[in-house]
Amino acid sequence: MKMLFIKFGILYFKFIWLFFKPLRVKNRVTFISRQSNIKSQDIVLLERGLKQKGIETVALCKKLEFNICSELKYFFHMFVQMYYLATSKVIVLDGYCILACLLKKKKNTIIIQMWHAMGAFKKFGYSVIGQGEGASIELSKVMKMHNNYDYIFTSSKYTKKYFSEAFNADIEKLVVMPLPRVDLLTSSTYKASIRKKIYKKYPKLNKKKNIVYAPTFRKNEESLSCIQELINCIDYTKYNLVIKLHPLSNLNIIDNRVIIDKNFSTADMMMIADYIITDYSAIVFEAAILNKPIYFYCYDYKEYYNKRNFYLDYKRDMPGIISENPKKIIESINKNIFDERKLYEFKRKYIEIESGKSTFNIVNFILNRLK
Repeated sequence: MKMLFIKFGILYFKFIWLFFKPLRVKNRVTFISRQSNIKSQDIVLLERGLKQKGIETVALCKKLEFNICSELKYFFHMFVQMYYLATSKVIVLDGYCILACLLKKKKNTIIIQMWHAMGAFKKFGYSVIGQGEGASIELSKVMKMHNNYDYIFTSSKYTKKYFSEAFNADIEKLVVMPLPRVDLLTSSTYKASIRKKIYKKYPKLNKKKNIVYAPTFRKNEESLSCIQELINCIDYTKYNLVIKLHPLSNLNIIDNRVIIDKNFSTADMMMIADYIITDYSAIVFEAAILNKPIYFYCYDYKEYYNKRNFYLDYKRDMPGIISENPKKIIESINKNIFDERKLYEFKRKYIEIESGKSTFNIVNFILNRLK
């Protein structure tokens, strides 16, 4: 019954598309994202760069959450998407966009997939079809998942093969273009500005060493006791602990010793970190660019691995101590056990950094497609 409803919806949008498709294409760049209701740093940077070149831009940012109210709002938002898909020369996506993949693309429209996560860590897209948390084979075919892309950005030559697999795309479509936010992560001016803002908001972070803990999102959130174990292991006379939960997380942590921050992005908060603890989050790549000591608290490794799996060899490739025991993690921090060389090699392998040029390179790439 659900698949029948989906097929009916597809036919409906394809019929409506017949009325939008004849509209004239403008020399415009439209960004479409369902990661958030606000523009990401990547979109902001690219819009700024394109506007400086006199290019019209539009950003359609609407988060799709799986409840009736959100789904209804997103349904009407899709008509706005359809208009700009019909009238924009270049479309830039940072994730899966239903209509961009489903509808027959106009010949003079170019669609670029600028995936929102750097590097190649957790498997996604066609790499996990019919497995764990991946879509079913039937649904991926019906929805034409990740169809219509002319170009797909990836962060290094090494990650091309993984993105080719994830998007079921020819390797020739893959272009090495690290995300614009790399410019911010490598900018001493930006980092100084963010640190100043964070210290103003949380003055105590300027008085002791800071540990930032940023766990990934789990659909089955039963990890509060494990997080509490980590919280209890820390000596708060020596360290501050900042917890940056995933935006989709509903965990409710109440502990006066800890800062549960919702004012800054995880990448920005890592700029004041002396140590970073994570698990399976792609923020490991941002942390590597910032040259921060990284530790991996993986209390549910086997369960998570079976659900998601990774492109890399997690236990061999991760640039830091890996443990299910929070005491071992904190002991490693106390003793400053950290392999700087391994972090450098990890960063070089997954992110091809041309300091200060990421936004510039992508803007020029788009400008050349607009000619």
